[in-house]
Amino acid sequence: MDRGVTIGLLGLGTVGSGVIRIISEHQAELHHQIGCPVEIGRVLVKDKLKQRDFDIDELKLTENAADVLTDPTINVVIEVMGGVKESRQHITDALRNKKHVVTANKDLMALYGAELLKVAEENGCDLFYEASVAGGIPVIRGLTEGLASDRITKMMGIVNGTTNYILTKMSEDGRDYEDVLKEAQALGFAESDPTSDVEGLDAARKMAILATLGFSMNVDLEDVIVRGITTVTTEDMNYCEQLGYKLKLIGLAKRKDGRAELTVQPMLLPLNHPLAAVQNEYNAVYIYGEAVGETMFYGPGAGSLPTATAVVSDLVTVIKNMRLGVSGRSIHSPLHRKQLQTDEDIESKYFLRLHVKDETGSFAALTSLFAKENVSFEKLLQWPLEEEVKTAEVVIITHTTNRAVYERIYKALEDMDVVIDVKSSYRVEGGQS
Repeated sequence: MDRGVTIGLLGLGTVGSGVIRIISEHQAELHHQIGCPVEIGRVLVKDKLKQRDFDIDELKLTENAADVLTDPTINVVIEVMGGVKESRQHITDALRNKKHVVTANKDLMALYGAELLKVAEENGCDLFYEASVAGGIPVIRGLTEGLASDRITKMMGIVNGTTNYILTKMSEDGRDYEDVLKEAQALGFAESDPTSDVEGLDAARKMAILATLGFSMNVDLEDVIVRGITTVTTEDMNYCEQLGYKLKLIGLAKRKDGRAELTVQPMLLPLNHPLAAVQNEYNAVYIYGEAVGETMFYGPGAGSLPTATAVVSDLVTVIKNMRLGVSGRSIHSPLHRKQLQTDEDIESKYFLRLHVKDETGSFAALTSLFAKENVSFEKLLQWPLEEEVKTAEVVIITHTTNRAVYERIYKALEDMDVVIDVKSSYRVEGGQS
């Protein structure tokens, strides 16, 4: 092993170039950690002739994946090419060729993680994926190593930098969603097609990965209830802050009595909650354990070097396992059978913004509906809308109720004669776990 470890790289984009830079510039630190040099062997690229803004031996570049996956001198394959279909096949082939794998591919791990981990176990190989969630924040390692002895009951976090940047600027500058989205795209914080980010799908994939690890339960992507930020307005954000809350896109995984709840949606957090202070493109994950209590992981959630740092950290662990002769032994089947909470199990407070007829009996009709369902008001604002004759705006934060009850109330509000429009509705989180 002292002769060194050779790496094969699949992909040479933003993250791949960061991996090469760290390996080349941090050789002394890596050698100190693992006791041998690390060398880049072959690199799969789409176009060998493409101009690149960093130095790399062109003889190491290939457009044929087999040059990486079947090369007997390559010990570890790092997958940073993205996508699902090709990456799934490449990782499977690498594992079957007895090569350890490190990946940053959240989409792939959310959909096929259990399958690929099984292939890794069957072939005595390691498969690590720290960089698939929250970029450079070591939250996966925190769950699997730092909190391994604890029983995790809740994980909630801001795990998508694009949406957090958009909501931050909407709140700070009073600008609408479409305006800030265009700015985020111009700055490179949002893709030209931002659907995966703004509709909450990217965050949902990350929460599925975290819940699988944190709860030791095989969670599927379709188990996550998802709602994005495209309907959030600056008016909503202003009312939230008046009432002492900040509106954030939150990924939430909770476990109670062996049953899990998984969701990604815009939520109100108290202004004094640590996640409420996470701004711009930064990520943070808040974890509750029965023994440790509350912990938070915070840092840059994306970018070339932060994500590459997580990839190379996994690489260090792989090489240490190789030197100790314990490769593949860290992979374990989930301990618990998947059980999901029902709507009757899921409890929280809710924020509602309504336009109602400003006439005698309107407020009495509203309170009667909530009283019928045994739901009381924690906070309430009401005033006439000057631009709309005989129309009032009502903003409510309820006391805790379950989702089934709230859905009945919401549907009844839409059908009420005194309610002109249900303008917005959000969950309120961040109190006692």
